[in-house]
Amino acid sequence: MAEEWRPAVAALANDDARLVWARLASGTDATAAVAGLSAARARRALETLRGAGLVDDAGAARGSVFRELLAAAPVAPQPKGVERFLRGGRIDRYPANAAERAELLALVARRAFRPGEVLTEAEVGERLAAFHDDVAVLRRYLVDHGLLVRTRSGSSYAPAE
Repeated sequence: MAEEWRPAVAALANDDARLVWARLASGTDATAAVAGLSAARARRALETLRGAGLVDDAGAARGSVFRELLAAAPVAPQPKGVERFLRGGRIDRYPANAAERAELLALVARRAFRPGEVLTEAEVGERLAAFHDDVAVLRRYLVDHGLLVRTRSGSSYAPAE
């Protein structure tokens, strides 16, 4: 099913076929749709379109082919909860809602740190770089939300107990 779209896209990658299909799709009859093309180019364009299922045997455009292809395509499930703020496991935006922001930061803390670890600022930055480019802001959010604690010496960090 996933590869069924290839013939239609390949057909429309051909300039002549795309021109003819556009004319047919706008209601032009087959004779007028191939106007300006040599007989051989017109024949090849129509054969390409028929082979891809974009034109029926009568030479009419089949716009329904796109609906059929989309209906047959698998639909990726939409992320739920705070996962919707992640793209490829990275934060693409912070939630405006305070509770959701806290939940997102808790998720990052669980994924980035293990209980009892003590890390330097550079090590924290390396871990947080997997989640966002601005590691300083993310680190500050984690500290502000009590998920990451600066040690007494101020030289390292540990996840909150």
